[in-house]
Amino acid sequence: MNRVWMLLLVCYAPVCFSQNIETIFSKEYEIQTVLRIEGALAAAQGDLAIIPKLVSREISASAETMPFTMNELRAETAIVRHRMVALLNVWGRSLSPMAREYIHYGATTVDIYDTALVMQLIAASDVLDKQMCQLEQTLITLSSAHKNTVMMGRTLGQHALPITFGKKMSTWLGENARHRQRLAEISERLTRGAILKGAVGSYLGLGSKAIQLEMLFAKKLGLRTPYASDWHANRDLISEYALFLALVSKTWGHLGTELFLLQSTDIGETIEYRPTSAIGSSTMPHKVNPSKSEALIQASRSIPRLAEVVLDDSINLFERDNTSRPSKVLADISIASGRQLTTANKILEELIVKPKIMLKNMSRTRQLIMAQRLTFGLAEKIGKTTANDKMRQIAGIALEQDIDLKTAFLNSEISQHLTLTELDQLLDPTTYKGLAAEQVDAVIIEVLSAGANSCE
Repeated sequence: MNRVWMLLLVCYAPVCFSQNIETIFSKEYEIQTVLRIEGALAAAQGDLAIIPKLVSREISASAETMPFTMNELRAETAIVRHRMVALLNVWGRSLSPMAREYIHYGATTVDIYDTALVMQLIAASDVLDKQMCQLEQTLITLSSAHKNTVMMGRTLGQHALPITFGKKMSTWLGENARHRQRLAEISERLTRGAILKGAVGSYLGLGSKAIQLEMLFAKKLGLRTPYASDWHANRDLISEYALFLALVSKTWGHLGTELFLLQSTDIGETIEYRPTSAIGSSTMPHKVNPSKSEALIQASRSIPRLAEVVLDDSINLFERDNTSRPSKVLADISIASGRQLTTANKILEELIVKPKIMLKNMSRTRQLIMAQRLTFGLAEKIGKTTANDKMRQIAGIALEQDIDLKTAFLNSEISQHLTLTELDQLLDPTTYKGLAAEQVDAVIIEVLSAGANSCE
């Protein structure tokens, strides 16, 4: 999305809000956004001679300030029990009698608040992208630093073949980059989400220039040309945003699960940093319990549930059911997602990696993880199929007799095909990591070449 547009959406008079998701979904921010939308409406109506130009200027100028207090608004809402009527009442007291006649002229509440919600989601998306950009930089650093740190690659919970820790981390780097691309596409669609179509979505009450008015209204808000179709009842724009956050949450829930397991006592290949003052258990002094990884897992369970609520809201009644309550759910899911991204970045920035433990764990199978390499080493001498069959037999004997692969191999009839030096070289897991390091470099280049790596 155009950066100037984004800054206009997040920062405007009289208050420049910080890049904070909690602030974006605060009541004060929402009201300020609604005022700005009403100001844009009046300005566009004035330009098109729908309302008097002098009046449109007064309304627009007033909208740039906060002409009432939140306490006044709450008190009025308690009386009239309608959020827009309450706002118009307290705002109108600061306007001239003529201007009061033209505020919110021809508009309907749901259009104003839908547009406000879209603007909040765009602003939140910008914050989320900055957080993912920070994660990108952290993952680049971690992947690069450990692109040659050999560890056990596991499949179905079993020791499989050696990989590197950098290669493992680069998988999340690539996934995070794809998320940023998805978010950019979603943000572009949201910038077409300004809506000014009237009570049943056919522009009734907005006059013969309504379509032109809607386009100019969106332009004054720094948004793109609105969708011609009435998306209010369909809600796919906001459902897509919520479902995207559900997908993102699973990425970091996956990372949290992986790190939770890797720092378990029986593996111990990574450690989640905890300050010395932190208590692991009230009754077991020796325990150093993971907390951030656990938080990532929990968020990956709760965020998708919130997304389901938003998705359910895409089934509305008839033309324009006023289902405003999911706005609160969208605030909750945005805030939860921001917190999860913060936690993910924190755990990765402070992660303690244990290369010696990784090497030690690879020896648990007593060289059996190198059976594939021995097979390929023998293939040139006795054929791939024969070598594969023989090594399967030798691996079975090693398991049955509880001996290492080298001993089992030396006791076999095919040991003559390899010298001891060749055998030791083939059994060294630190030299059998494929193109893991090259793969890390390729992922980093791919991510950086996407041109979205700036966190400014």
